[in-house]
Amino acid sequence: MLNDYEQMEWTANPEFKGGKGIFYNKVFTDGVNKMMKGKLLPGSSIGYHKHEGNCEMIFILEGKGRVIFDDKEATVLPGTCHYCPEGHSHSLINNGKEDLVFYAVVPKQ
Repeated sequence: MLNDYEQMEWTANPEFKGGKGIFYNKVFTDGVNKMMKGKLLPGSSIGYHKHEGNCEMIFILEGKGRVIFDDKEATVLPGTCHYCPEGHSHSLINNGKEDLVFYAVVPKQ
């Protein structure tokens, strides 16, 4: 199966999971797994949340940001991958001057 995210429309998600600004995404789901292309504008974030019953992998494509993972912070740049295992908490923040663009996979949503 092939998913062409370039052909999908962006969906705006204001203050996603309690974050700031707007999180944009293009989502494919098969009812069990979710794959998406996401974009955070400068100053925007995905709120701090816990993964219960699933995990999440975020592959950074463009921009610069930071991730808060179990209350520890790390910088994310193109080519890095953040993994949040089941039972752990995280947030993604665009503290850069450009859009933060990434692919994310949430198995067993």
